[in-house]
Parts: sequence; C-alpha cells; structure tokens
Amino acid sequence: MKFDESWSVGQVDLDWIEATSAPVHPILAEIEAMAEPRRIPIVSRAVGRALAAMAAGRPRIVEVGTAYGYSTLWMALAQHTDGRIVTIDPDRERTDLARAWWRRAGIPDERITVINEPALSAIARGHPALVGPFDLVFLDALKDEYLGYLEGLLPALVPGGVVLADNVLWSGRVSGARPMVAGRDDVLGLRDFSQAMLNDGRFAATLLPVDDGLLVATLRP
Repeated sequence: MKFDESWSVGQVDLDWIEATSAPVHPILAEIEAMAEPRRIPIVSRAVGRALAAMAAGRPRIVEVGTAYGYSTLWMALAQHTDGRIVTIDPDRERTDLARAWWRRAGIPDERITVINEPALSAIARGHPALVGPFDLVFLDALKDEYLGYLEGLLPALVPGGVVLADNVLWSGRVSGARPMVAGRDDVLGLRDFSQAMLNDGRFAATLLPVDDGLLVATLRP
C-alpha cells in the first residue's frame, strides 16, 4: 500500500501516540525529570516503549550503559517477575541512584545485577555475570565501542536472541545529514557497527528511525 509521500510524522502524530499509550510509570517520569536538567543521557520514551515491547517474554537481558537506570527499568517492568537483567556502567554514583529508583518501582535487588566497570574490560575478563545465556542485548554506552561490546557478548546470545542499539543515527551525523565533529570516533564507530550488523548473515537486522536511530537485529536460529 502506497501512502501519501508528502506526509511525514509531526507533533500531532507524536502527541496522539503519547495520549493513546499506557501511562508512564511514575518512577520513570521521576527519572526523566532528574535526568534532563543534569544532562544525563537516557533513552527517549519512544525507545523505552520499544525496549519494553522487546523485553516482554525475554527473561535474560544484558545492558551496556546504565546511567540512571531508566532503560533498565523499562525492560524490568516489562519482564516477567522472574526476569533477570545484567547492566554495566562504571559510574557507581549513578547506578546507586538507579538502584534506589528500581526498588521504589518494586523491582527486587536480585533481579538486576550491576557491574561497575568499563564494559569492554568486564567483557574481556569474562565477568561471571556475563556468561549468559542472554535473550536480549541492549547497547547504549560508548558509541565507538559498540562492535567490541557485541563481539564480546555474542557467544552468550541465544539463537533467536535480539540485539538493540540506541543512537545509531547520532543526530544525523552517521548518515551525513549533519557534519561530523572533527576528532570524534563515535560517528565512524557507529557507521562501522551498523554496516557490520546489516551485512552479517547471522542476523536479520534493520535500522529504525525511532528518535536518534534504533538498530534491531535478531540472531538467526
């Protein structure tokens, strides 16, 4: 079916989606209110809802990049009550705040394991919490390290498991819609990562223009 090519998503559409979606959990709204003035990077609500939809029915998740635990909470709330998440972030101050929010949202401590180390180091040394198996991998940390994260975690991903990666458009810089900042490796890293995933026959992968770009890839059985 061909749609009207003169139309593109606008604020009215976004407002309608927000109005018809389930209300945001009050703890998620609280994290949003704390993160914005402090410029703490968290995913958008649109990405959060996508994460929740993918996390439902996937009991074992690993996340690279915790920050305030906003995306972690979207996934934990969507999982069954016996679901488990391992999340990696070297900033203990942030993850301590995240833990407090998770508790207030009713998520028991045993459901979320926090690794306070640089992700590549934790993966390379074979941290016992990263042995897996995992049903979903979510990447949202240093952009030039996405490929390294995936290569290290791929052996723990089950067939049919999903990889999600945020910010793959990087505000238009990856596609060339906006100029790349000199001396930054994140754009090149994201380009290499996306191209590698889209051309890897082990995955069925696509890039979705959700917020700042979301890569979705399923490991073929």
